Amino acid sequence: MSAHHRLTLKQPSGRELLGGDLLAQCLKALGVEVAFGLHGGHLDAFLMGCAENDIELIDTRHETVAVQAAEGYAKVKGKTGVCFVTANSGFCNGLPGLATALADRSPIFCVTSSAPLRDAATNALQDFHDQVVLARPVTKFAHRITNVGEIPRLVSLAWRTANTGAPGPVLIDFPIDVLFTPVIEESVAWGNITAPEVSLPGPSPKAVEDVLKLAKEAQRPVILVGTGARGAISEVSAFAEKTGIPIFHSPKFSTGIAQNHPFYGGSATNLALLGPTGKPTPDLVIVLGARTGFILGGRSGAIIPNKDCKVVQIDIDGGEIGRSTHIDLGVVSDIALAVSALSSAVEKNSFKAPEDWVKTALGMRAFKAPHNESEPVIDTNNGNLHPYHAVKRLLQSLPEGNILCVDGGEVGGWTLQLMTEARASLSMVATGYLGFLGNGWGYSLGAAVADRSKLVVNIQGDGSAGFHIAELDTFKKFGLNILTVVVNNSVWGMSIAGQEMIYGKVTSQRPAAKLRVDTRYDVVAQGFACTGALIDATNSLKQTASETRKKTYEDLGPIDEGKSSKVLDGIAAAVEDIIKADGPGLIDLRVSPQPNQDTTKAMVGHTDDPNVIVVPYYDNIPRPYYK
Repeated sequence: MSAHHRLTLKQPSGRELLGGDLLAQCLKALGVEVAFGLHGGHLDAFLMGCAENDIELIDTRHETVAVQAAEGYAKVKGKTGVCFVTANSGFCNGLPGLATALADRSPIFCVTSSAPLRDAATNALQDFHDQVVLARPVTKFAHRITNVGEIPRLVSLAWRTANTGAPGPVLIDFPIDVLFTPVIEESVAWGNITAPEVSLPGPSPKAVEDVLKLAKEAQRPVILVGTGARGAISEVSAFAEKTGIPIFHSPKFSTGIAQNHPFYGGSATNLALLGPTGKPTPDLVIVLGARTGFILGGRSGAIIPNKDCKVVQIDIDGGEIGRSTHIDLGVVSDIALAVSALSSAVEKNSFKAPEDWVKTALGMRAFKAPHNESEPVIDTNNGNLHPYHAVKRLLQSLPEGNILCVDGGEVGGWTLQLMTEARASLSMVATGYLGFLGNGWGYSLGAAVADRSKLVVNIQGDGSAGFHIAELDTFKKFGLNILTVVVNNSVWGMSIAGQEMIYGKVTSQRPAAKLRVDTRYDVVAQGFACTGALIDATNSLKQTASETRKKTYEDLGPIDEGKSSKVLDGIAAAVEDIIKADGPGLIDLRVSPQPNQDTTKAMVGHTDDPNVIVVPYYDNIPRPYYK
């Protein structure tokens, strides 16, 4: 093999070159700068190799978070995220992260280890499960390396698999004896470890012509971008400027389209407001790197209309085209290449979307639900802040250009309604296609490492907050600029709302849906040496920030005419204090459990029709008999 395809191996200081060193040097050659994980002795040869090769190691308190941090890093950085989990116990904890990465098409390279090959099937330490067998259903590629010389070839194979085609997670199992085996350079299979990036597929001229024909004929076109358009921001922005077509993004991921772009329309959920507010709906939706399904309204037609609307779907994965809804034109292509080709063709045959439509579509960004706006700031039934107003003031208090990561159920719905108030440079809904609570801790960690210049806002419900709150320790250890906000209504909000809609408000019959009102998340934060603040409109708890801040938010007393503004000002003050503090912080933001956000109501699908059986979160079914 020519020298062009070889690595110039770096000899470790004071010891021989081992398999773990070779693995680290391969990843370094592929551009890896950081890896997330949790220590295990099986991995020490690799971890030492990372230290020798300037790969930063971010160690977490739980392996699930490590894998999800690699995913958050990939979303923000636009590069494959790397994580490491130790044999069997650590690997099993990491499986949920691989499952979410596969569902959300995130490129993750996961390193794990196992018992020595000679000890296979002997009940050896941490060697009960076959990790490759377990990983295959939740990865694009999983393999065990049995020869140290094959490391570069198989690492490069896995790496290309993770970030070409439909991106996704890959996992390689390196038995401990392979990682600790000395490397004989003459026996190494280099593969394409040093080869340049592969060429990506682009659209045919006929496909470009067909897309533009539909765009020219349309009177109400929109562009809808998803995670697959992450690397095509400049191309999509330029295409919108040439054609005047408004851009909307999947609620799951905003892709980084600038909020001040003249044709930025915000979340695709804004499209669902057009019909109910008496406005015309799109007659053409150009879907770029986004998957149809429940995140885009499912088959309801709320976001992508079912009638009188043509749909173009461009995706790197042909299997996603028309998966859940009718598509008039499908194009398998890299998004950047496809949109570049469309822009070039538009230069020769210019057209513009009708101005009145553009004004109507973009105007939905400013829409605020009147029933929420008119609600009192403080719920007179229980003295708590209304979650809509609490979240609104919180988002308004954030510095412009933040990265917003949204976890939880009810709080996710409130935040999505008010997303534009945050003026974020990037937004992510962490629950994804699995509806996976707790992802926000890892996503926020990965985002903060990927871009240390921005404030990362980790919005949680009090339910989702409990999954991985110990990662506050990780945030503090690495001095990360993360503001965690626990929007706390002391219940599993979406669960209890669904139960009440279907079965009525019987307080004694709310199975598995209650949390404790006296749990102090701000005190937990202080225990991890983070700044913590409690904002509570009631008199039940004293409102204090971290002892290290020596700051007290005064008892606001009983409800009166001026109390609402004082409590809202307290939110802004807490945000300001935590941003000014050294390192991460947390706000325990107490809100009323009573009002349910609109998305929950729509998802539960409650009806009084006696001929229908309500199936929460899915389409209802007709009752087979009725008396």
